[in-house]
Amino acid sequence: MQYVFSEVLNDLIDYFLLGDLLLLQRFKAEHGLADDLAAEFVTGDSGDRAVLEGVLIPLAGVENHPYTIVFTLTGTAPELLKPANRLQHQRDGYALQVAHGKVQLFTWRILQAFTAPAVEQLLARYEQPGRPGIEVDNGWYSVEILAGEVARDGGFEPAFEFVLTPREGPVDASGVDVGYRFAVDWTG
Repeated sequence: MQYVFSEVLNDLIDYFLLGDLLLLQRFKAEHGLADDLAAEFVTGDSGDRAVLEGVLIPLAGVENHPYTIVFTLTGTAPELLKPANRLQHQRDGYALQVAHGKVQLFTWRILQAFTAPAVEQLLARYEQPGRPGIEVDNGWYSVEILAGEVARDGGFEPAFEFVLTPREGPVDASGVDVGYRFAVDWTG
């Protein structure tokens, strides 16, 4: 199964983040982190811990373009690996834990005021059509990230694709380069 979202923006900050927002909220509470998770993540080791625990997947180097976002589940051929598309990045080894039946792609700005009311408002927005989030079974997933350009309407659009594969128990993400830059060279 595949889910496609178009015209997804990065809020002018060169990051996308993938995760279960309610699990991230729980992680924040369990570790006594401040509402400014962005500052917490860049000044301490809590960001690395969130990645290792499968709470969050950061994508750095995201240029300011409208993106096509694709979620691909097991059993479906990845979109960016099809010959008509232009693959530029292919990275695996990412871990994602889902505890609330949903995965959302969101921006760095959300981390700057990560309060319970802000998370509630954000989750309400994800209930609207066209928001980059999907429902999946709770559990652990290994995630492969593909980035490049997908053929659309006679041209190409920058795209990110997340290939989610369910796994038994925790997934080891210790080999992930959290600073890897996923800059997509958009040819149009």
